[in-house]
Amino acid sequence: MSQSLSEKQDAPLILTLELEQSMQDWAQSMRDRHFPQDRNIVPAHITLFHALPADYADTLLTHLTGYQRAPCVTIEAPFLLGRGVAYRILSPEIKAVREEIADLVPPERRTAQDRARWHPHLTIQNKVTPQKARELLENLLPAYRPVRTYGAALRLWRYLGGPWELLVRTPFTPRSHS
Repeated sequence: MSQSLSEKQDAPLILTLELEQSMQDWAQSMRDRHFPQDRNIVPAHITLFHALPADYADTLLTHLTGYQRAPCVTIEAPFLLGRGVAYRILSPEIKAVREEIADLVPPERRTAQDRARWHPHLTIQNKVTPQKARELLENLLPAYRPVRTYGAALRLWRYLGGPWELLVRTPFTPRSHS
């Protein structure tokens, strides 16, 4: 069932962080390997906002182009989501970006989830049994080492009831590893 143009334009907006290419490829391969195939319909991502109001699209699009320097991101230990597994993300720089963007949308216009304390993570498995999630976590933990990488771009999406429509990808200026 397709959405009308008006329904599509009123659909909530999702803001995500894309990692530099080598880590984005790794994250996607982990997601492809561990996510139920029929539920793996969006690319690997770190969600900054889950459902911003559609009428803020122009404000967000204008603001997103202002970010230049690629934020440093550390991929921390994997953890259990209950019915999946994700890696914790540590990035004071991307947290600051998120706080700036939050200031563009009044709290009463944000969902409870987007007003709550932000716990950045990279989901590689979801919608599985708790047992299957525990097994994956047990397999990942022994080999885990923190990984330092950078954000490559912010991506603004329109939520279409399952799949997402990419509205814009705003790249950061790459930084070298040091």
